[in-house]
Amino acid sequence: MAAVLLGLVLNALQTPLYRFLEGYALWPTTAFERGCRRQLSRQRKTTDRLADPALTSAVRRSLLREKLSRYPVSNNQITPTRLGNAIRRFEEYGYDRYRLDTQLLWNELTSVVPEPTNKQVVAARTNVDFFVALLYGHAAVAITAFASLSASRADRPVLICTGIGLAALTPVWYHAAVAATDEWAAAVRALVNLGRKPLAEGLGLALPKSLDDERRMWQLVTRMSNRPYAPAADAAFQPYRIELPQPSGEPSPPTS
Repeated sequence: MAAVLLGLVLNALQTPLYRFLEGYALWPTTAFERGCRRQLSRQRKTTDRLADPALTSAVRRSLLREKLSRYPVSNNQITPTRLGNAIRRFEEYGYDRYRLDTQLLWNELTSVVPEPTNKQVVAARTNVDFFVALLYGHAAVAITAFASLSASRADRPVLICTGIGLAALTPVWYHAAVAATDEWAAAVRALVNLGRKPLAEGLGLALPKSLDDERRMWQLVTRMSNRPYAPAADAAFQPYRIELPQPSGEPSPPTS
């Protein structure tokens, strides 16, 4: 019963636990800004190393590209932690490519994509959740072990070894969580690429042939979902609406 209750509590706290590791929650302004500067510096150093003609090893170049790919496209989206940037890169993917805000339209998008695509996203996130849970779990046990040293009957050697060992494993799980976001990013990319057409049709819209027109359409959808209704939206959506077939037996509307 206690295990089930603890699982429910941790599941409810999943978002704030992630937000702290991503650098969004409980970070003072100075620490946030310092972290962002550090991440930008690391990104620039990786870019410079990749551009160095003296680096001829194909393996090392691939590893640097992999490391660089874990940053958002826009520097304005940089967060103060590596995990935050690794997640932010695929959160902005839909908007950067198509002006499709996946954060705002996530429920609609996951409702229309093929089931295998949805399962890939869930499975990929589960891998990251596993390492994040290990990180917090081991950190909590390590803190408890160190706090128990003050007890009168504490087995100090065991507590010290436990605390140090689990504290040493915490950054390992963090690095593993960052690396596991690669599969999550690939799954979200597939979700966006494959889900655009059924999402448009589900909204009663036809996907334009031109990418520029498609970006304008998704920008309208995003605004419509995020802002109060404005009468001008009706005319703006007209070029993208699907022409519905007329029911049999009813006359077609007169054309001008």
